[in-house]
Amino acid sequence: MDQEIYSKERSASLDLLLRFQRLLVSKLYPADCVGQISNTYSPDLLGVGSLLKKYTALLCTHIGDILPVATSIACTSHRHFAEVSCVVDGDLTGILLPELVVSVVLLLSKNAGLMQEAGAIPLLAGLLEHLDRFNHLAPGKERDDNEDLAWPGIMGSFFTGQSCRNNEEVTLIRKADLENHNKDGGFWTVIDGKVYDIKDFQTQSLTGSSIL
Repeated sequence: MDQEIYSKERSASLDLLLRFQRLLVSKLYPADCVGQISNTYSPDLLGVGSLLKKYTALLCTHIGDILPVATSIACTSHRHFAEVSCVVDGDLTGILLPELVVSVVLLLSKNAGLMQEAGAIPLLAGLLEHLDRFNHLAPGKERDDNEDLAWPGIMGSFFTGQSCRNNEEVTLIRKADLENHNKDGGFWTVIDGKVYDIKDFQTQSLTGSSIL
C-alpha cells in the first residue's frame, strides 16, 4: 500500500509482470511443510518451478542486454550516471529484479530442494558481473568501500570509548575557507558545526541544487 502512488506511475505491462512474478513466488512458497524430498514434489509445483526458470531466463536476457548499454553511457560523467540510474530504476532492472532476488533467497531458505530443482538461481548469478560494472561507476564508490572496510575498527573504538582521532588531528575550516571553496565549484555545507562535502550527492540528487 505504501507503493500505491509509485505503482500508478508504472506502465501497465510492467505492473502486470510484477503481479505475475509475485504469483509465481506465492505458488512456490510452502504453506505447511518445509524440506520436502525432491522426488515427492507434485507435478503442478514442478511446473510452477519450471515456469519461474523460464521467466527468470527472459528477465535476465533483457537485463543482460540493458546493463552494458547503461554502463557505457553512465561512464561518461556523474551526471550521466544519475540520469541513467533513474531510467534503470524505473525499468525491469530496478523494479522486478530486486524483489525477485529477495523472493528467491526466501524460497531457498524455506525449500532449497525445490529451488535447486527449478534451476533459476544460476541464471541470476550471470547478472553479477553486469551489475558490478554498473555499480562501480557510482560517485563516491571508493569512499563508501573504504568506510565499509573501516567500519569494524570504527565501531570497536566507539564501544571501547577510544577516539579514532586525537583532537589535534581534526581539521578546522574557517567560514571564509568554506565560502571560497563553494565559489570555486565545491559543495561544502555545515551541519551541527561539522563540514560535509556533498558534491557527489549533488550529482545524484533529483531535487536540484537549490533545495540542497
